[in-house]
Amino acid sequence: MPELKFKRVLLKLSGEALAGDHGFGIDPDTVAHICDEIAGVVKMGLELALVIGGGNIFRGLSSSAKGMDRATADYMGMIATVLNALAVQDALEKRGIPTRVLSAIAMQEVSEPYIRRRALRHMEKGRVIICAAGTGNPYFTTDTAAALRGMELKCDVIIKATKVDGVYDKDPLQHTDAKLFTHLTYDETLRRRLGVMDATAVTLAQENKMPIVVCNMFNGMIGRIVRGEPGGTIVDGE
Repeated sequence: MPELKFKRVLLKLSGEALAGDHGFGIDPDTVAHICDEIAGVVKMGLELALVIGGGNIFRGLSSSAKGMDRATADYMGMIATVLNALAVQDALEKRGIPTRVLSAIAMQEVSEPYIRRRALRHMEKGRVIICAAGTGNPYFTTDTAAALRGMELKCDVIIKATKVDGVYDKDPLQHTDAKLFTHLTYDETLRRRLGVMDATAVTLAQENKMPIVVCNMFNGMIGRIVRGEPGGTIVDGE
């Protein structure tokens, strides 16, 4: 079994990542591909918690901008994350990975309530925990939920897995001359508004000295990151 630099990781996935090229909904082939990557790192002995967004199904902020009450829209977005969590749970368990979905909003028929000590115990037993429904509160993004859970669960690092290789100075999908950053400080990330995670999440990570790594979700990159190999963009206080 390879030596791991990080033993316990909070992995943040956007809801859009599960949609593949469709832009919305859940694409089973894309979910299968993502879960192949996740299963690979879990089999290395990694303790893993997942936080998944719900933007592929419902985005609260954009809906509130169109006249819906913001709190109601955010609750709908949190419920959407539960759908994504169940899809990922199904795919992981088909690969022999034990999982538990823990929801910040009570849905006892399909998930356990999020209780910090219970989540820690599941991780110690080698189960992947999938944290659904954000923080359970409106006005907070799943980025902030990821930072919060990373701190609560004593993770070594937050990995934000994306469709690109890291953080760029501009959108690499639109600009061929976009520059990839290999290292950023929290302050620089906030000052330049680089969109690594939202400002609340980055500030929370900064206050608790939690490193963030942004990397590609495919090509084995997550495995290379947890082994300490170079790749992606690291955000920390150094």
